[in-house]
Amino acid sequence: MKDFQFHHPDQAAIQRRYTALILAAVTVMSPLLGGCTRVLPEDYVSGRSQISSQTSSVPEIQLPEPSSSSNPSSAVPPSSRESSEPSSSSEPEESSIAYVPAMNADYGELEGLSTEKLGWGPGVTEDEKRPYGSTAYQDKYGKYCAYYIAPDSEKIYLTFDEGYEAEERYTEKILDTLQEKDVKGVFFITGDYARRNADLVQRMIDEGHVVGSHSWNHPSMPGQSLEKNAEELTKLHDYVKENFDYEMTLFRFPMGEFSEQTLALVQDMGYQSVFWSFAYKDWETDNQMDPDAALKTILGRSHPGAIYLLHAVSSTNAAVLGEAIDQLRAKGYTIAPYDLPYFEREEG
Repeated sequence: MKDFQFHHPDQAAIQRRYTALILAAVTVMSPLLGGCTRVLPEDYVSGRSQISSQTSSVPEIQLPEPSSSSNPSSAVPPSSRESSEPSSSSEPEESSIAYVPAMNADYGELEGLSTEKLGWGPGVTEDEKRPYGSTAYQDKYGKYCAYYIAPDSEKIYLTFDEGYEAEERYTEKILDTLQEKDVKGVFFITGDYARRNADLVQRMIDEGHVVGSHSWNHPSMPGQSLEKNAEELTKLHDYVKENFDYEMTLFRFPMGEFSEQTLALVQDMGYQSVFWSFAYKDWETDNQMDPDAALKTILGRSHPGAIYLLHAVSSTNAAVLGEAIDQLRAKGYTIAPYDLPYFEREEG
């Protein structure tokens, strides 16, 4: 879509009205198009963010030290060490690509929102067969186009976190299984992963999976400035766009740590936040759950509208994924391609 520039005394007002029409159309069409649709046209967003004075003139906002998680759970993803684990590949050279922001947000509008750090683990307490922690957070924070659980239906979504690649490259086996079972998943990658494992990222794209952002450096975002958090998204966004010609639209917070302010920032930058309603301790590569026990856990905690978080460094996940898909289908679930719609944050 072209970047519309008007030369008229009321240029700003006309542009705002035109953009409002675009926003309305996209909001209506998103559920029909499937997947996550950017609220603003790419060229319009890029045009805003390329005005260097717009970002450089905004002072860095120092957030308070993060508080402890208010939602402790045994089903919490690994620490930020995830993105710095050793890889089977040699250290790649730094990208020579010029950094050009693809997105932007009005920091001033976000200053009044809570910066309290909230941890995310849905727990196992169920309310009518759906995790209560997930539904409660969905009710509270879903207005920021964040999904902690999908709508109540027979659909289940498979998502995989890719902070680094295991030496055994279990992602290859996972992709083989998804292809065999005709299932599309979502893979959340970091900057380090994208640089080290271009072949796997390209395969995800080529085989019709969704590639989402897990940030460039995998930091705890509530403990950083808005400007730094924006860079975490834009740097990876631009790297993937430049190297894979792929436009990411989904975001998963590192370690599941977020605040109301960071949720709003992510949404304003054109992304949808995707959490999860199922996870288990699968990320410790030297302490993997027995496959039979893991399969029992995966099936036993299935629920309508489940968003599964599985770590792709897990040998157990790679081993049981096919059987898990078969048995979830046998229970009446559909393993759905990601189709949760984007929606605009309401003003006020």
